[in-house]
Amino acid sequence: MCIRFVVNNDDLITGFNFDIDLTVWTHRVILEKDRFFIGILRPDGAYHSYHGVNRNGNAATLLYVHPARKAKRAAENAQTPAGAIQISDLTEQFIRGNLTFDEVSGLLEKKELIYAPDASMQALLSDASGRVMILEPGIGYRIERRRYSLLSNYSILEPASTKPFLVPGDDRYERAEKRLENADEQFSVEDALSLLHDVRQEGLWATRVSFVYSRNARTVTWVENNRFDQRKEYRFPSCEAAPDEGGVCDASERRPL
Repeated sequence: MCIRFVVNNDDLITGFNFDIDLTVWTHRVILEKDRFFIGILRPDGAYHSYHGVNRNGNAATLLYVHPARKAKRAAENAQTPAGAIQISDLTEQFIRGNLTFDEVSGLLEKKELIYAPDASMQALLSDASGRVMILEPGIGYRIERRRYSLLSNYSILEPASTKPFLVPGDDRYERAEKRLENADEQFSVEDALSLLHDVRQEGLWATRVSFVYSRNARTVTWVENNRFDQRKEYRFPSCEAAPDEGGVCDASERRPL
């Protein structure tokens, strides 16, 4: 269970709440010169970057969704059939900077988008110009550049396909949409963090990481385990406040919620 948004205004702001069951997934925040990402431990022993930001301004996130009727899943051995591409692989290559926005679009014109072998996911990709791509295996994809874009755990392109799976009381999308509809041209990192705080989850599927990326500042601000009073920042390529720490600095005292 997650939520992701992109806001186009004086700045390009993207926000993400990463909600998972810790009994199923192992994760950690990973900082590299060219990437900020939430690493997910996979059977190959590596932490994969399915949720993150590249210093080129590309950002992508995978969100759990109930499987679409026509969507195919990769085999248990994770081999991808000829003429297909796994949404997890596509997302990671975009975050790594190995694929541009236009190259992803070109691939989707030629290949069938399928789920990974162990999870049904949809994705939201965005670039530094504010373009957004919503990808839903078995349904299709859409490119847009709107004042804001928003995705949670239900289909945007074919809402009826996931309507039977609506969780009673889950109004995260509606509350986030209302905040974004009322956002002005000065929608900021602070506003984005406030929104993520408002739609955070607790319990088994609690929000484990929340991050906001600012294109103008080239900075990711993030918190873990809903501790919004304990923020950290990562600035591409480094954080001036802590150049000896790989670009990490504690922002909690300077930017209280």
